[in-house]
Amino acid sequence: MKKILIVNPFGIGDVLCTRPLIAGLKGLYPSASICYIGNNRTRALLENEPLLDEVFSYERDDFFVVYKRSVFAFLFKWISFVRELRARKFDVAIDCSLGSPLVFALFLAGVPRRVGYDYKGRGRWLTDKILLKGFEGRHVAEYFTELLSLVAGRPVSGVSAGVLWVDHKDEIWRDECLREHCLIPKEYIIVHPGGGASWGTNARLRRWQPENFAKLADKMIEKGSSPIILLGDKSEVALCTQIASRMVHKPLMLAGQANIMQAVALMQAAKLVIVNDGGPLHVAVASGARTVSVFGPVDPFVYGPYPPQDHRIIQKGLACQPCYKNFRTPDCTHQACLRDLSVDEVFNVIMETL
Repeated sequence: MKKILIVNPFGIGDVLCTRPLIAGLKGLYPSASICYIGNNRTRALLENEPLLDEVFSYERDDFFVVYKRSVFAFLFKWISFVRELRARKFDVAIDCSLGSPLVFALFLAGVPRRVGYDYKGRGRWLTDKILLKGFEGRHVAEYFTELLSLVAGRPVSGVSAGVLWVDHKDEIWRDECLREHCLIPKEYIIVHPGGGASWGTNARLRRWQPENFAKLADKMIEKGSSPIILLGDKSEVALCTQIASRMVHKPLMLAGQANIMQAVALMQAAKLVIVNDGGPLHVAVASGARTVSVFGPVDPFVYGPYPPQDHRIIQKGLACQPCYKNFRTPDCTHQACLRDLSVDEVFNVIMETL
């Protein structure tokens, strides 16, 4: 097998959960060229993955915008995309999108083997497939590595991925930032109060309250004598600013100032990363940092840290948890799973971890 393509156009957490799949493919086919179709948000992470040879960006919204403007322009863009895939002459493609448009493009591009999950009948263009009702009962990463068995034609297990590789320039940025603010590696704690962008406007449903993060950060400074860095992307600056304004002891505010690989570098040198369920959690885990994560509607057994060693998960433990199933969250009027989770409960777990 000479050329392999992995397809996953979703968010940061989803893509990072395919890292064991990438490692498994390289282990099975060490001389193969492995390429990846992701999106613009995940491109930097994928380009820093040494096991990948080429990374493509696919933005579904870009195709929709062109379609609304002109059907002919859309067809031209789609045909160009298919031709680009055909020119690579992939031997096999592993689809993690659970959809049909990209697999159809792979079919048109002449990829002979198209491996993936058949979710809701969307796998009609796959040549090798496993029926899927949803992710439950085991971790998402294990679902993705299961596809290795289809590719290899035999059972494959025990696959894991190493920590994320960080470019030297990002390490230099981190070291200069720490020196400027008189912080020492492995003595500061990162608080990332966001949850990534994959849930869009519903992201608040997986976030612990900002006032709780503010009280927790103050308590960490007072009781643990640990400096706090508030971290988030540009869309989370307002959230982090709100938290900082509620704190008595001011943190180092780096939200919106670090790109994703600089954030990875900061996490690698942190004593601990405190974060909600979501993409930032998986970034922290992949960086090699220890984490304490807060989970509300989502099942940590399926979407939590992977592998789970050196990581602590905090849940309220309500009978209705988890309520996020088959990629849907039911209407919830109380959000007690996060609302009733106290600062002391989270603080105590952190102190046990440290």
